[in-house]
Amino acid sequence: MIIYGIDAGFTGAITKYWPAYEIIECYDMPTFKDKKKTLIDLPKLLQILTTRRLLEKPIVYLERVSAMPNQGVSSTFRFGQGYGQLEMGIEAAGLHLNYVSPAVWKKHFGLTKNKGESREKAASLFPKYADLFKRVKDDGRAESALIAEYGFRKEY
Repeated sequence: MIIYGIDAGFTGAITKYWPAYEIIECYDMPTFKDKKKTLIDLPKLLQILTTRRLLEKPIVYLERVSAMPNQGVSSTFRFGQGYGQLEMGIEAAGLHLNYVSPAVWKKHFGLTKNKGESREKAASLFPKYADLFKRVKDDGRAESALIAEYGFRKEY
């Protein structure tokens, strides 16, 4: 079985998790710059989400997000556009999509909004991969790994 955990956003990440083998692969959100704007690299996204056909279809847990107070109209629109692209990539890859809010998965692990806590928790749950979460900017990787672990615990 493969479970994907996705921390949405241009600085987010995608984790592919094989619980039976305790293997994870973390990918920073595939992006590129176009006229100073960051956009999701759709072909790379689809490549990450596409797996060879297995007997059991992979499951995706995508962090359900919403607009934030005091966020500008333009940035809110761009974030929503990127979120829709993630949903379409998941659909195009033929994967089963589940949503989970940050409040739910973070409560499950006893975490707050502190991104450092997420990095520490991911390192403790996946000690072989702790180096993936050591930098401050690796919070997206850590949160996507935790979302994947949450999905595994929810499913099994």
